[in-house]
Amino acid sequence: MKDIAERTTVVERYRSLVKRDALQEDEAQIALAERLDRVLSEIGAKRLRSKSSSLGWLFARKKNAPPKVRGLYIYGSVGRGKTMLMDLFYKLVPAHKKRRVHFHAFMADVHDRINAHRKAHKRGETPESDPMPPVAEQLIEEAWVLCFDEFSVTDITDAMILSRLFEQLFARGCVLVATSNVEPDDLYRDGLNRQLFLPFIDLLKNEVDIFNLDARTDYRLEKLRRLPVYLHPLNDETRIAFAKTWKEVIAGEQIRQDTVEVMGRRLTVSLVADGVARFSFDELCRQPLGARDYLAITARYHTIFIENVPVLDQSMRNEAKRFINLVDALYDSTTLIYMTAAADPEDLFRSGSGTEGFEFARTASRLFEMQSLDYVSATRAARVE
Repeated sequence: MKDIAERTTVVERYRSLVKRDALQEDEAQIALAERLDRVLSEIGAKRLRSKSSSLGWLFARKKNAPPKVRGLYIYGSVGRGKTMLMDLFYKLVPAHKKRRVHFHAFMADVHDRINAHRKAHKRGETPESDPMPPVAEQLIEEAWVLCFDEFSVTDITDAMILSRLFEQLFARGCVLVATSNVEPDDLYRDGLNRQLFLPFIDLLKNEVDIFNLDARTDYRLEKLRRLPVYLHPLNDETRIAFAKTWKEVIAGEQIRQDTVEVMGRRLTVSLVADGVARFSFDELCRQPLGARDYLAITARYHTIFIENVPVLDQSMRNEAKRFINLVDALYDSTTLIYMTAAADPEDLFRSGSGTEGFEFARTASRLFEMQSLDYVSATRAARVE
């Protein structure tokens, strides 16, 4: 039987996750998986045509050029599985020049490139005054398959440049697959000067297919809500439950080592799987780490597993302070946590008075809140569809 990593279609990988009880089968999700497989097939065919004719097709007449691959704009309510299926698709894309990025991060990169080009033009380093063609050329050279998560236009500057930018990208063969909570006609609704944005909507509809994922249940949130978030005390029962939760959350994804860079330093994370990281208390709080380190970790992973949190006292003031900073970073970034600890949150720090005792009271309160259904529903893990 093939491992999930060896499966060659989105449908195959989806059904494997269903078989592992990581998902419940849904007809709408299967329909989307099949549509994504058609895009994969077209991308593969385009690459084969390109390779077979070497660079010749680049200079061929338009009628001999390979047909464009139509991308996909996937919209639907939160938690329906859009991002999960797009990520399965992305891992299978048979192209080296591909990019999977949050839409707002992509636009920030675009603005940086536009500003850099304008400065270069002002210095006389390039005669091209319009930054769009060269910026599009840079982007397409780096990745001609773009996967956007959470496509949502709220910034007027983004709205003003999207039509011109993607006109250039699509003309160069860009394949776009994007997820969003809103249908195309509702993008930038009620935004300032929206009439200037409308050509982008027409362009989008012309270049990609629109797919409404109307799955019947929020499976991801349902799953998150039934898993134990905070386990205590530290014994064989909680260790077994913690290991079972870890296995269910990573859902068969490959476990690897990762590195997080902070101010020129490199933090090694031993256990990582698809946006989920696992640490021991010692790794996070007995090492000389600070708020910047914890913020970098929470920025990189939407779910954090922390095991073996001990009861802290005055002899462990440094560890207690780090734990306070860690929980603050997790809470402020709405990171989903799974934790094993020696005691209830309110009993984790033994101190009659002092600054640490006061601060830990807030930490205990946050740890209780982070176990609530409201918090779990609001976490980034719940929004990674």
